[in-house]
Amino acid sequence: MRPRPRPRSHPILALALATLLAAAAAAPEPLAYPPTRRGDVVDDYFGTKIADPYRWLEDDRSPETEAWVKAQDALTAAWLAKVPERAALRKRLSAIWDYERFSAPRKRGKRFFYSRNAGLQDQAVQYVTDDPARPGHVLLDPNRLSKDGTVALSGFDPTDDGRLVAYALSEAGSDWDTWHVRDVATGKDLPDVLRWSKFASAAWRKDGAGFWYDRFDPPLPGQERTGATKNQQIWWHRLGTLQSADALVYARPDHPEWYLSPAVTDDGRWLVISASEGTNPETSLFLVDLRRPGAAPEPFLDRMDASYEVVDDEDQTFFVVTNQGAPRKRLVAIERGKPDPKDWRELIPESKRDVLEQVSLFGDRFVAVWMRDAHHAVEVWDVHGRKLADLDLPTLGTVAGFDGKRRDRETFYVLTSFTAPPTIWRLDVPTLESRVFRRPRVAFDGDAYETEQVFFPSRDGTQIPMFLVHRREESRDGARPTLLTGYGGFDVSLTPWFSPGTALWLEMGGVLAVANLRGGGEYGKGWYDAGRLAAKQNVFDDFIAAAQWLEASGWTSSARLAIEGASNGGLLVGAALTQRPDLFGAAVPQVGVLDMLRFHRFTVGWGWKSDYGSSETREGFETLLRYSPLHAVRAGTRYPPTLVMTADHDDRVVPAHSFKFLAALQAAQAGPAPILARIERRAGHGAGKPTSKRIDETVDEYAFLVKVLGIELPPSFSAAGTAPRP
Repeated sequence: MRPRPRPRSHPILALALATLLAAAAAAPEPLAYPPTRRGDVVDDYFGTKIADPYRWLEDDRSPETEAWVKAQDALTAAWLAKVPERAALRKRLSAIWDYERFSAPRKRGKRFFYSRNAGLQDQAVQYVTDDPARPGHVLLDPNRLSKDGTVALSGFDPTDDGRLVAYALSEAGSDWDTWHVRDVATGKDLPDVLRWSKFASAAWRKDGAGFWYDRFDPPLPGQERTGATKNQQIWWHRLGTLQSADALVYARPDHPEWYLSPAVTDDGRWLVISASEGTNPETSLFLVDLRRPGAAPEPFLDRMDASYEVVDDEDQTFFVVTNQGAPRKRLVAIERGKPDPKDWRELIPESKRDVLEQVSLFGDRFVAVWMRDAHHAVEVWDVHGRKLADLDLPTLGTVAGFDGKRRDRETFYVLTSFTAPPTIWRLDVPTLESRVFRRPRVAFDGDAYETEQVFFPSRDGTQIPMFLVHRREESRDGARPTLLTGYGGFDVSLTPWFSPGTALWLEMGGVLAVANLRGGGEYGKGWYDAGRLAAKQNVFDDFIAAAQWLEASGWTSSARLAIEGASNGGLLVGAALTQRPDLFGAAVPQVGVLDMLRFHRFTVGWGWKSDYGSSETREGFETLLRYSPLHAVRAGTRYPPTLVMTADHDDRVVPAHSFKFLAALQAAQAGPAPILARIERRAGHGAGKPTSKRIDETVDEYAFLVKVLGIELPPSFSAAGTAPRP
């Protein structure tokens, strides 16, 4: 990468610089960080020597690492304890979070399954009812499974008749799942217990005699949270038997980095096995004819040249959503044995602008969810490929749901936005009439705020969309505390969503900015490809351009601008922080991928080569070294206040990423700004995290931002945590 040209001197800029230098001179002395031993490990990458002095922190179970973590925890706890606004933030956030929320009902047989959280329960409770308008009774309460709320439900799949449920549990945030089976009528578990599964669902046979599931070989002792996890397989489990008696259905030892997942078509005839190379969106599909006992998997669409997702089937014709020949995706009908695109029948064509994100089939109607400039639109089509109607959505937001079987005459969906919690709607399929089914009541005045979408140019001129959420008629005085977030990877789109943390930030007087960066799926395959592998720097340029636009447009200033992001978004924050430390007032990388030369060596990190490449090749090494946050830290640099957040049981992005990055930043910091860590105990990458821990981490993050950005809470933040008034 070429160095950026230095700006010419300017009298006003010189005055501002002098003011900043004077303020820095008066700032407190830098913190005394816990001592961190520097080792002498050096790796040779194609003749280039790369030092890794903090390699020892990769062993998160060693006494030395544990002592270091405790010392970092103590430093951060002492620092946060001095933020007087922390108590008010906790009271107010708890009041906002304390609202009743539900999932959309799922119908199986004559039963409906849904989840409910009364407000501050650590985990949602699973209910079953014969009438979705009535509460029914508790089927499964994960809160009873652990004292600290860290055992979470990670999978829930009823049989077609609603008689049984296969459910998976994870502990302390781990990606490892353990499957159990519960009789719905009695509420009691069967003896079946299946271990070493990750990321997939149970696919029941039509008669409920058993199900297909994914699993890995058991990890070596002591490597459950760090060892590489490869060679996923599909197994058949018959109810009432031990896992050791399960039958292997499909495995590809010749492709150890394939992910495999099973699904059964609505008519019960076909087992569909989907395969992908790591997290690459391209897939291959294989079929098992369940009407033929002992039938082996056969290729269906096995070129792995595009994404393929089976919606349903009619005998030997499959309805498939694909981006083959359509970067923004389309729905086609494909006959078994005719994989050539010239033989396909197009039902829903590719849009010129929108991305076809989801299709469901009810009766003779396809419900199609489209991505339109990073929010959703819904259309209804018939099975012959004729558009019937647009589903009216009352707000710019995100849609989820439309679960059910083809014979169902109604379905449920959820609509949410940045300022309104998820509302559940009931859709009558024959009439296409939607009615509100459940609307939550939350102690937050969403009408006091507005969401607008802007477009700004990135470094290369590409127009990037961004949502801005702020109080209505907000003044642009350059002083608004602003929280900028993004993701930019893995074909993932950021659409409007509600969170109590966002509500609290808005009440604090903040502006939320959500940038839809390249590398996501907002505009289809071209948008995704423009932000991965050798083009990954585009993502960071987009994010930096978003920050510059916010400042140039008068929303905020660098001193009042914070950036946050999680996982791949943590990489985003780490890269932006190390490339432009002058541009931000604070940075909060969360469970981030920060050591780009070694990410593929741990757990499922190898699967991310689709987006990153790897240091195993010369080209990959040279690309990754240019932006790897850990390796971009430079001694003698004045970094902004930074709170590195991770969790001790994260077995997806192992905490070593955050530990090593934190150690490097603390050693390099030339200014007085704090470089701190928040290391959650008995938690993982984020899924299944108890409500109490979510509140704790949000409060600590916002207390950090209140202090370092100089935020003054509105007087209406009362000790009782009641809703502030405009």
